Amino acid sequence: MSLLIRHLGFKDYEPVWKQMQSMTSARDSHSTDEIWLVQHPPVYTLGLNGKREHFIKDNDIPVITVDRGGQVTYHGPGQAVAYLLCDIERLGLGISDFVLRLEQSIVDLLETYHITGHRLAGAPGVYVKNKKIAAMGLRIKHGCSYHGLSLNVDMDLSPFNDINPCGYPNMQVTQLKDLGINEEIEAVNQRLIKHLQSNLGYNPSQTKVIR
Repeated sequence: MSLLIRHLGFKDYEPVWKQMQSMTSARDSHSTDEIWLVQHPPVYTLGLNGKREHFIKDNDIPVITVDRGGQVTYHGPGQAVAYLLCDIERLGLGISDFVLRLEQSIVDLLETYHITGHRLAGAPGVYVKNKKIAAMGLRIKHGCSYHGLSLNVDMDLSPFNDINPCGYPNMQVTQLKDLGINEEIEAVNQRLIKHLQSNLGYNPSQTKVIR
C-alpha cells in the first residue's frame, strides 16, 4: 500500500491542525495515506473532553483546544511529532488495533536503542520505567485518522510540570536524551517511519518522501 511522508520542519501548531482537517474532509477512497513529521513551538493542546483542572500552574505557553481525544499534552522543540492521516478502514484496522500498532512502533523504535518500552493499562502511550516518553491522540472521521503521536527526544521537559500530562496527576515524563540517546530528530524520525510502515502494512517501495 502506498504512503506519502511529508517532512514539515518547524511549524506552528494551529495551521498544521487546520491542514489536517482540510485534507481529511477532502479525501476519498483513492486518496494516498500520509504521515507528517513536524516539530512545534511551545504549545499545550487540550482534547475534546479535556478538563482545565489538569492545568496545575499558570505559565505563558498558549493553550489550544483541539478535536482529538485525550486530555492535555505539551508540544515543543526537540519533540518528534508524527501525524497519521490514514484510511484505517482501508488498512483493515479498528481504532484500538490502530492505536496498539502506533504504540508498538514506538516500542520497536526504543528496542533499537536497547531501551525497554511498555504500555500502562488505561493510559495510552508508551512508557519507560513508568515514565511517559510518547503520547497518543487521534481523531477518526469517516474511517480516516488524523492527529497522531509525539515522542520526546531532546527537549525542555519543564512545561510538563505545570500540567497533569494526559490527565494523570503526578505522571512523570522522560525523553531519549535522558536515557542516554544523543541522536538528532531526523535520525529518530527515520527509525520511526520504518516501524510505522512495518506495523501498519505500508510497502517501503511504494513510499514517497517530500521535504
